[in-house]
Amino acid sequence: MYFLAPGQVLHATPSTDMDHHASGWILLIHPDFLWNSSLAAIIKRYEFFDYSVNEALFLSDKEEAILNNIIQNIQQEYHANIDRFSQNIIISQLETLLNYAERFYQRQFITRKITNHQVLDRLDKLLKAYFEDPALVKKGLPTVQYIADELNVSTGYLSGLLKVLTGQSTQQHIHDKLIEKAKERLSTTDLSVSEIAYGLGFEHPQSFSKLFKSKTSTSPLEFRQSFN
Repeated sequence: MYFLAPGQVLHATPSTDMDHHASGWILLIHPDFLWNSSLAAIIKRYEFFDYSVNEALFLSDKEEAILNNIIQNIQQEYHANIDRFSQNIIISQLETLLNYAERFYQRQFITRKITNHQVLDRLDKLLKAYFEDPALVKKGLPTVQYIADELNVSTGYLSGLLKVLTGQSTQQHIHDKLIEKAKERLSTTDLSVSEIAYGLGFEHPQSFSKLFKSKTSTSPLEFRQSFN
């Protein structure tokens, strides 16, 4: 099951297998249909609209039946006589469909253990290598987009996966690895706080100190002094 946001393009290539008969449905919603509705106000919270095609939702037969039933309800409603309740009823069905999709994605993050834990392992190795790279001073801090690109996943999918498996966002994982490396340098080297900050990719030492204190409740100097 795929989700497309306005402005995205869907391209289908005809199958060369004459015995293969594709089936399914496509539900197209004009943005104006949601105007001034409760769904319009919350639809951006559904992160799967930004997922890549290879991050589709794989449904069980039971899950597929649930969603097909919702689509049938929508079909029945827009084929019936239109009245002042029609739009609200269809929108409520759409919101139900999206909520089920969100639930099923949460299930997919949990059940596809091998694939998902491989992503976690690759993320840990990627961040470790990044913060040990001598060129880090020039490269600067890693961005969420950079991490997602290196792992060949979309930023939204990676964030959703990490939140389910670890309770933390991609940015929090980056910060955790950064603080781990900062603690190592504060406790094992004589480098100044500014030198450590620049060495970890910060443009301004004050930004490093602020982040360090927010994560550890102590300043870099206080942390270093605790070892003396």
